Amino acid sequence: ISAGADVCADAIIINGTYSGGGTICQGPLPVTMLSFTAQAFSKNNVKLDWTTAVELNNSGFDVERRVTLSGAEGWKKIAFVQGSGTVNEPRSYHFDDKKLQTGSYKYRLKQIDYNSNFEYFELENDVVVRAPDVFSVSQNYPNPSNPKSKIDYEIPVEGKVKITLYDILGREALNIVNETKLAGYHSAEFDGTNLASGVYFYRITAEGSSQKFTKTLKMIIVK
Repeated sequence: ISAGADVCADAIIINGTYSGGGTICQGPLPVTMLSFTAQAFSKNNVKLDWTTAVELNNSGFDVERRVTLSGAEGWKKIAFVQGSGTVNEPRSYHFDDKKLQTGSYKYRLKQIDYNSNFEYFELENDVVVRAPDVFSVSQNYPNPSNPKSKIDYEIPVEGKVKITLYDILGREALNIVNETKLAGYHSAEFDGTNLASGVYFYRITAEGSSQKFTKTLKMIIVK
């Protein structure tokens, strides 16, 4: 047993001896998992659903994610979902992982009891978030901006992206993005702290693989 590890099961048979910093206990596992599934939805969002049969002293679940090719060290906690303590009937849980980049992801749950003991439940299959099919750009949010906001945009191919802000007279007021981006889902941070309140327009131009996209939207800055 490695240092700090704990082994719990209904029945344990040891052939020989064991050593290490963990403990061995006999008895029911703190959580019996009935199902753990994931589904990509709304382009780059993933919905996780899991159901337990019974729970014993269950504090909750850390939801962890890693990019498939990043290795074991790439696991990252992204949320905590409260457990049901001790119950003898099924309980269902869900978590939505939103605005992911294009790629393949693994998920696992770290179930933690009130004594800080834990065990892992790993999703069997990878979840793939595919690149968008077309170019698009969202209305900045919040709008009106006071004075910061975000602009989401999607590009189906790698290419040069430029987002420029103009005042009501058509003069360039701010260069928001001007760089090459990979195909996928992106978000630009906008900060209008140094701009006067009023009506502005932002234009996105994206070009790559013989494709070009241009669109202009209105933005209001209020301070």
